[in-house]
Amino acid sequence: MNKRELPKNPNNLTTVLDYSFKNQELLTQAFRHPSYVYEKNNLGVFDNQRLEFLGDAVINLAISHLLMESFPEMKEGVLSKYRASLVSENGLCHIARELELGDYLFLGKGEEQTNGRNKPSILTDALEALIGAIYLDGGFTNVLRVIAKLFSPLLEKIGLGESFNDFKTELQEYTQEAFQSTPEYRLEKETGPDHNKTFYVAVSLKGDILGRGKGKSKKEAEQSAAREALACLKK
Repeated sequence: MNKRELPKNPNNLTTVLDYSFKNQELLTQAFRHPSYVYEKNNLGVFDNQRLEFLGDAVINLAISHLLMESFPEMKEGVLSKYRASLVSENGLCHIARELELGDYLFLGKGEEQTNGRNKPSILTDALEALIGAIYLDGGFTNVLRVIAKLFSPLLEKIGLGESFNDFKTELQEYTQEAFQSTPEYRLEKETGPDHNKTFYVAVSLKGDILGRGKGKSKKEAEQSAAREALACLKK
């Protein structure tokens, strides 16, 4: 997407969140990175750090509640392990990428130029701030419902004993640290009827293909490609 079209209107998230804000300023504040507010230097315009602080606590409480509710026989130690995974930077960044929160961020010029919209730490902070904003705007019942919806695929994987590693986030962190560059994903082809498609994706770094993957959705294929790329790089 052309950077001139960013940031997107955060009200676009209403449908996927199944929540509509009463206080629009809270919603906008959730996406104001400190670098943006510092550059604008406008009195009365606040960044998302306080909302992030609140959202972090709300997510921990909500995930604890959902784990207790979903797995009544699970012991405390196991519950703690799963909660730690879900609320880790990888877990939260996975949700933030699913929501494409990077497209809604207000960033300073420095962060914009250094690909801040894709940085896991910034995406995680934005998700926490968004959750904090929903809590202030609509209370715990509403934010619990939103969190349950966002995290339901990961909770289902826990119930099935499956891994929910976010290979895309892990690959991006690895390549940024090792090569100061971000991987790019390209859909190579798709096969099958509309109701049962298979997608084929390649991931590259600085023009070199690192891995390929396939899946029943583009996101699944990207995760598969990222997993292959990580295995390749770590050799």
